[in-house]
Amino acid sequence: MEAVMAVRETRRAPPANAARDELQTGFLLRLLDEIDYGLVLVDAAGRVQHANHLARWELACGHLLSGAVGETLVACNAALGQQLLSAIQGAAQGRRRLLHLSHGEHRLPVAVIPLAHALEAPCASVLLVMARQRAGDNLTLQMFAREHGLTPTEESVLRALCDGREVDEIAQQHGVAESTVRTQVRSLRDKTGSHGIRQLVQRVMSLPPVVPALRGEACFPRRAASSPLHLV
Repeated sequence: MEAVMAVRETRRAPPANAARDELQTGFLLRLLDEIDYGLVLVDAAGRVQHANHLARWELACGHLLSGAVGETLVACNAALGQQLLSAIQGAAQGRRRLLHLSHGEHRLPVAVIPLAHALEAPCASVLLVMARQRAGDNLTLQMFAREHGLTPTEESVLRALCDGREVDEIAQQHGVAESTVRTQVRSLRDKTGSHGIRQLVQRVMSLPPVVPALRGEACFPRRAASSPLHLV
């Protein structure tokens, strides 16, 4: 009986293992870095708690938003700052938002996601999910091209199609006639069994979002020396 009780107690309260918890946290952070979307964890005041690799890259570019872990997010103008802060504070209360941040030629759709159930107490953290800036840059497109035996030129054309380029734009970019690109598109359709460009692009866009490789912090661009407006 004592042995049975001991087993039950062990099952109820497994011994804490700090090393194991640390390992799990490390794998979680690596997992976030492998996702082809910028992910930023912030508090209700807009202070960055964590950012994955692509989010750090976007924030370092500073086109619309900038900041680092431990800092408050910075918007390029007051209107964007107020818009984002309002969405973050709403998400802390359980309300989801989809923002379309824009300034000049730069666009950045951002989903603002609460990390607590709507019926639970307000959550101290909010997740910002940034849209892909270039859909054709992830590793799975390269894997898709290899699986279907695409040539390097066909893969390049496919990337351009996924980035929303028209046939005439691709021809100009590659320095070839439009008829050449149309021939390459037909070859893409034949090799992948797609009925048209739309179906082909949809197939690629539905691939798992995996980044090609991680870059070091030293590769991040420096933010321009300016005086952007803080969210708060």
